Amino acid sequence: MIHARAIAALMLAGLLPGCIMVHARTVEEPIASVAPVASAPPVPAPVAAPAGPAPLQVANPNYVTIPMEITVNKPVKDVWARIGKYCDIAEWFQIATGCEITSGKDGEVGAVRTVGAEILVAKTEYSYAYTQPVREGRPYNLYHGNLEARAVDARTTKLLYTLVYDLSLVAGDDAAKAADVERRRTAFTRALGNMKILAEGGTLPPPAPRN
Repeated sequence: MIHARAIAALMLAGLLPGCIMVHARTVEEPIASVAPVASAPPVPAPVAAPAGPAPLQVANPNYVTIPMEITVNKPVKDVWARIGKYCDIAEWFQIATGCEITSGKDGEVGAVRTVGAEILVAKTEYSYAYTQPVREGRPYNLYHGNLEARAVDARTTKLLYTLVYDLSLVAGDDAAKAADVERRRTAFTRALGNMKILAEGGTLPPPAPRN
């Protein structure tokens, strides 16, 4: 912007002959500084609602239990010492290929045995529970087994074996499912009989033929 006095000097120089304007200076008015406009705070993104649980792999499971037991004429401590180690299953289930611990320490939670790749998931002084791992391409049936030796008195012990699994995954009709339960019951009842024989100092009979 040109200052008013400079404009007046120019006009006067034009009106007065012989008058020489030596210097005309323009003065720029200072521009007032503009305070920065504060930006609005960012609007927070909407919080998504927490996701619900994933759907079940098996929509309508049918968990069955198979309880079995047998009485042994020996003290509980002696019975468990004879049949209660995690790989003793090879003897009383008469598994020809034997049993080895592939991971962890024998008798401790987390141990894995070659029989069914079964994982020891719980234990007490005279019991343990195990499960089988998830197999690729196969729905998980939650199979668990539990073996317990329970003192009846100072000289008598009750052995209890319980299986639990999802029967809905067994193919076929009700008769096929019932047959699966009985097949397992027969095999493990025989195993309990073998435990009794071993704990009482006897010799096992030949193994039953495998189906």
